Amino acid sequence: MNKSKSLTFILSCVVLWSFIPVVSRLGQQGLDNYQFLFWSSLLSFIVLFLSTFIVGKTADFKNYSTRKILIAFGLGFLGTFLYYLLLYFAYAHISGLEVLVIQYTWPIFIVLFSSFLLKEKLTPKTILSVILGFLGVILVLTRGNLGQLYLSNISMDLLVLLAASVFGLFSVLSKKADLEPFTGTTLFFLAATIFSFISMLVLSNFVMPTKESLIPILGNGILINGFSYVLWLKGLKYADASFAAPFVFLTPILAAILVVIFFNEVFLPVYFVGLLLVIGAGLITLQSKPRSS
Repeated sequence: MNKSKSLTFILSCVVLWSFIPVVSRLGQQGLDNYQFLFWSSLLSFIVLFLSTFIVGKTADFKNYSTRKILIAFGLGFLGTFLYYLLLYFAYAHISGLEVLVIQYTWPIFIVLFSSFLLKEKLTPKTILSVILGFLGVILVLTRGNLGQLYLSNISMDLLVLLAASVFGLFSVLSKKADLEPFTGTTLFFLAATIFSFISMLVLSNFVMPTKESLIPILGNGILINGFSYVLWLKGLKYADASFAAPFVFLTPILAAILVVIFFNEVFLPVYFVGLLLVIGAGLITLQSKPRSS
């Protein structure tokens, strides 16, 4: 293991991921979430296919059976199409800080789906993580007033919670699928490109990116949803996942800072408490797993 190299790649990846709320909002100036998702997915697919070619993994595509390809497309529908479709829609309509807190409940859903689908036992730590995570979400939904729900945003908040559950399901099913990382991720974004193109034609219309959205689309498609996956895989090459995974929880902290800087959003104290609870729940979840995982 080379932890210093791993840390360099992982932290670079975390910095890129922290820009998701910023590019999600800026990229939808002149575009809706369907159009933004299509152009971002297309660029991500191109970047990942080129990366697969560069590392000499393209021959692995020949080893995929029709069943494996269908599985990859199904996973791509969940994790790189539906997840981002819901997330981009939410970032365009409600507070980015609000979305951030709820979005990072996905490790909690991994615990729940692992229990049901992979028959993994719920330990006291995992139960505690679930309680802390959902307590953080409840604080955000009620703005700290537990006797009142803010119904003006509740539908959007539930949409983000659905997105988090979708990503949790995607993560668990991906573990069962056992796909080669480079080729598998490339197929995920190929599926996202196809599904987002169809959804754009059916629910919106085809438009070229505007000048205002072009840079965010390039940044999102090439770097944040494209090159970041390569960095993540490189990081895991030099260290165990158990070493790399906790650093992911720096992402919402950095993202919250960027949202405040770019959009002057008011950082309510309850967001800070909710963020701490959700991050703490995620870290407890990681600690409750065997190190070999």
